[in-house]
Amino acid sequence: MTERTLGGIGATPLSAVGSVVWYRPDDAIDLPEPPASETVDPSAERERFEEARERAHDELETERERAAERVGSDEAAVFEAHSQFLDDPQIEDGVENGIEGGLPAEHAVREGFASGIEQFEGMEGRMAERADDLRDVRDRLVRLLTGAERLDLSALPDGSVVVAERLTPSDTAQLDPDSVAGFVTATGGRTSHAAIFARSLALPAVVGVGDELLEIEDGTTVVVDGEAGDVVVEPSEETRERAAETDRAEVRHEPVTTADGRGIEVAANVGQPVEVEGAIERGADGVGLYRTEFLFLDREDPPGEEEQYETYREALAAFPEGRVVVRTLDIGGDKPIPYLDLSEEENPFLGERGIRRSLGPDEELFETQLRALIRAAGETEGDLAIMFPLVATIEEFEAGRERVEEVISELESAGEPVERPEVGTMIETPATAFLAPDLAARADFLSVGTNDLTQYVMAADRGNERVADLHDPCQPPVVRALRQVVEATEGTDTWVGMCGEMAGDPALTELLVGLGFDELSMSAVTLPEVKARIESVDTSEAEGLAERVLDASTKDEVRELLPRDNEEPNQ
Repeated sequence: MTERTLGGIGATPLSAVGSVVWYRPDDAIDLPEPPASETVDPSAERERFEEARERAHDELETERERAAERVGSDEAAVFEAHSQFLDDPQIEDGVENGIEGGLPAEHAVREGFASGIEQFEGMEGRMAERADDLRDVRDRLVRLLTGAERLDLSALPDGSVVVAERLTPSDTAQLDPDSVAGFVTATGGRTSHAAIFARSLALPAVVGVGDELLEIEDGTTVVVDGEAGDVVVEPSEETRERAAETDRAEVRHEPVTTADGRGIEVAANVGQPVEVEGAIERGADGVGLYRTEFLFLDREDPPGEEEQYETYREALAAFPEGRVVVRTLDIGGDKPIPYLDLSEEENPFLGERGIRRSLGPDEELFETQLRALIRAAGETEGDLAIMFPLVATIEEFEAGRERVEEVISELESAGEPVERPEVGTMIETPATAFLAPDLAARADFLSVGTNDLTQYVMAADRGNERVADLHDPCQPPVVRALRQVVEATEGTDTWVGMCGEMAGDPALTELLVGLGFDELSMSAVTLPEVKARIESVDTSEAEGLAERVLDASTKDEVRELLPRDNEEPNQ
């Protein structure tokens, strides 16, 4: 056989060789023709639907928790959006109409979701991908109603390359990077959930290949080139060997500079201690976002000071010449913890969470965490930076910093070794973007969480698939907010970083350099690519790009100005 190449969109800058395993979930839920309507009992079908919906909610919560452990709580939020689809009044009305018209519940579900799927399919870009999410929810209900077996993607043979027309978040979260070599889909884009999960799982992946993919047979050897966006079918020995070298971008273990010598720190986001090793292997200069929620979730009692101290000490010791930015507990009504008094709130994302709880009902927990952190910093060579989440006022930041000073004084009085940490805040609310000059005068650093900042600037729920097109960091108001934050730190000793998903997109690296960021923190998988991009950027040209982008009025105008995927900056 002669090798041939199919073009798509690279989801991760990784490549792999493997054998095709086709995934066709639709085969498992092929429904027979419905019976005559007069033989169907609407009351019984409504009851079946409600039972299936309740079980679907339970499944989604279980999958959300599992995905949060594997790929992070931010990415796992998509399962919350799927739960919302289950209760969507428009869809519910469609199902009810089908049942009332004499259809069994599984057929009524198909009918109830049809118009929503068709509506999204007619759109462009990310909105079109929402059709996949609706199909995922629809098929889950149909499977539960029919008792069909779910195809298991969690136990595939080593070296499998999963090939599918599309992969839902539920499908992708099942893939085990220890056995699956990668995946390829006919549909989807770089911002699809499948692509985001691939980056979090460090899986080679190509999406959006098109109908040509459907012709590949099970067992065919393929190369998945997630950087070039290519799928090589029946590759030659030379192509296989080249792909086996995996990363196209060389791993750079030393700090990098732009082509004209400006240093940019490139750090990793870490949600579990096991991720630290991967960050080091892929050249992280440090940790730009160390999430601490893993210590507090899925247990009956809060972690003690000693347990936290050991955990933080290990993280700091892993980067003896680097900095570890630790975000204090970011918990609230959206993340249930049995031992905390978390009351239900109508909108938990705008409720009592993050620093608001740390300065209120969880004050004791907050101080315990600060003691563990500062003690750990005093025992290790790595530099600690403490970052507060969801700050909205100067008073909140100053109160948090005051607690840090009080803990330092207590430890010094007790004769404990103390290494004074940097203290900063996440910029994830419009309030802190507006207050950036005031915060820059008080904080050691500011770090932009673009996922939440975009959500709040655009008034677009990051977990709501219906407004996903608005939740795009390339929206001009978001870019202008970023520039405003950076500008506030200029001429001060305060450094400014970014720890949201935007920081790990190589296509945006030149823009972020041009806007003036000092540090970029991301999933470990994109570290080599972003470091390589930084080395190819000329600062003055990047600043010119940033100026043009800041003049843009629409998201599409911004995207048009950016380097295209797989294109080097300044070309």
